[in-house]
Amino acid sequence: MSGRRKVTVVGAGNVGATCAQVLATRDYADVVLVDIKEGLPQGKALDINQMGAVLGYEPNVVGSNGYEETAGSSVVVITAGLPRSPGMSRDDLVTTNERIVKEVTEKVVAASPDAILIVVSNPLDAMCHVAKNVSGAPKERVFGMAGILDTARFSTFIAWETGSSV
Repeated sequence: MSGRRKVTVVGAGNVGATCAQVLATRDYADVVLVDIKEGLPQGKALDINQMGAVLGYEPNVVGSNGYEETAGSSVVVITAGLPRSPGMSRDDLVTTNERIVKEVTEKVVAASPDAILIVVSNPLDAMCHVAKNVSGAPKERVFGMAGILDTARFSTFIAWETGSSV
């Protein structure tokens, strides 16, 4: 990593990889993309880094299956978790993702105890509560990101239906 501020994104699925890409293209910080699936974060990081040559930015994205690279992160974005599948109750989703967010939070706090945590995992309110309690961080350092995503989706659907621009 370059010595600039560092942002870790945990979860290299669609939301996490897109978050890492936006951070890289805006040249906001060095980015560490973490996922438990072997090869996934490394491949996504390679794609994002190679995009820099075409889009004109200097990327520094590292993909990892562990948390060593995340040490010293200023911000950690937690997108890890399973989506709600057909027939799955909200209670089942809470139970499953609570375990995932708890484990992720323990690992990122061990590596970056002063990081700001931004939780994206669903159900968001419950997962923010988990991250806040597990991290021991003050409430000013644990955030949930849902409203803007829902607003963006809603605005896009309205624009499509009305034939107008977003």
